Amino acid sequence: MSQLRAGQAFKRGEVMADSGLFVGFGLPVRGRERLATKVFGEAIEYYARLQQQGDIESFEPVLLEAHGGELGGFFLLRGEQDKLARVRGSEEFGRLTLRAQLIADDIGVVNAVLGDRLATEMATFDQQVADLT
Repeated sequence: MSQLRAGQAFKRGEVMADSGLFVGFGLPVRGRERLATKVFGEAIEYYARLQQQGDIESFEPVLLEAHGGELGGFFLLRGEQDKLARVRGSEEFGRLTLRAQLIADDIGVVNAVLGDRLATEMATFDQQVADLT
């Protein structure tokens, strides 16, 4: 059995995805808390459907404790880079993101590097640092 390298994660005995989408959100707009829980539920249903269809490998919803910052929580979607790009560019993802923007502050979607790609990205970074210093 090969050793686990930094950045690798396992799911049911297999190496997990090397790409992700970070979907962050702030607190609900005052007076729209009930709508925020509705849209949060819609997001979970949508991501679960994407997982069942094989469009993403997995997703994880995260709520953060109060900390004085703008980030209230996030979803981390894991999958193949090209599939995540298609999801991000889809009409349904755009519609859900717009709904979230109407009821919560500080919505943001950012590509993420995970797993084996993390080691590759760090090696590239090290190479560029060496070249520039």
